[in-house]
Formats: sequence, C-alpha cells, structure tokens
Amino acid sequence: KIMWAKVESGSVTEIYTSPKALKIGDVQYPRNIFQLWSESELNAIGLYTVQIDTTNYKDQEYYINTKQSFTFASSKVTASYGSPAAKSLTDTTETVDGITTTILGLKSVHKNNVNSQASVLLQKHDWMSIREAEGGTDMPSDIKTWRASIRTKANAMCTQIDNASDVDALAALYVYNSDDPP
Repeated sequence: KIMWAKVESGSVTEIYTSPKALKIGDVQYPRNIFQLWSESELNAIGLYTVQIDTTNYKDQEYYINTKQSFTFASSKVTASYGSPAAKSLTDTTETVDGITTTILGLKSVHKNNVNSQASVLLQKHDWMSIREAEGGTDMPSDIKTWRASIRTKANAMCTQIDNASDVDALAALYVYNSDDPP
C-alpha cells in the first residue's frame, strides 16, 4: 500500500495513508494530486512517496514489531521498524482487579491448532468409532490405521512444538520445502 509523507524543513511532519485534500502554505490541493501528479511534481511541494524498509520486520505471528519511524534523507522518505520483541512461548497470567486471566503462549496456541486440525480430520469417521465401541460393527482396519496415523502425527508435532527452544525454532517447524510440500 502506498503512503506519502509531507516534509517541511527537512523533517517528516505528516503521513498520509490514503489520498486526501490538503493545504500547503496558502495553496489548497485536491486529493487527486496523489494520482495525477508525477513524483517530481509532488516532491516540489514537499510530498514524498514513503519507501518501506523491512530489514527489522518479523512475522507478526511470532513477533511484536515496533511502530514505523519515518526519516527524510537524500530526497527520500523511509519508514523503518525498530527491533521486534519475540512473543512469549509459554502461557502467562495477568491479574487485574482480582480477576486472573491466562494468556496463551505460542506453544499452547500452536498445539491447540494442531489438535483442532487432527480433530477435524478424525471427525468424519467418529461415528464408526462410536458404533464399534457400543457393540456394533467393527470399524474397517484401513480407517483405524488412518486414524492412528493422524493421532501419531499430531502427537509428534505437539512434541516438536514443546521442544522448540525459542520463537525461531518454533517458526522453523512451519517452513516447508517447496520441492516436498506437506
């Protein structure tokens, strides 16, 4: 998404996330200048397209990124991120006004997702399992084998999640080789 910055006296004074009518000095400009004017025409009145520097930006699923800071140098406005903070791997509790709330850490969130996915896969044959348990017809052996493999795979993934030593190790569990998709 394109952003623009207003630069006055060498400093970024305002950020525009969408075109808008604006007044610079004594001149009122319509919002369509952002689409109709060339980059050099916009620069001449102090408006610059913002270039995003994602060097420090990390995946929001695993990190809390800082707000962008804007700098003007060499006739260019750059939006940069500071150092991100890793989200907690473990559950934490917070007490406010005597009410304690548990905030799930990344490990719990990911294990819950794995178990939910396994549950969805198993659900379509649950009726066969119930039928067999209540004294009805046996579940076909190929279905039993398939269901066992789903549970085994889910348990193995939960173990890998538990064993992840840090956020990057957890994230690495979800990187797939394009030559060998999951």
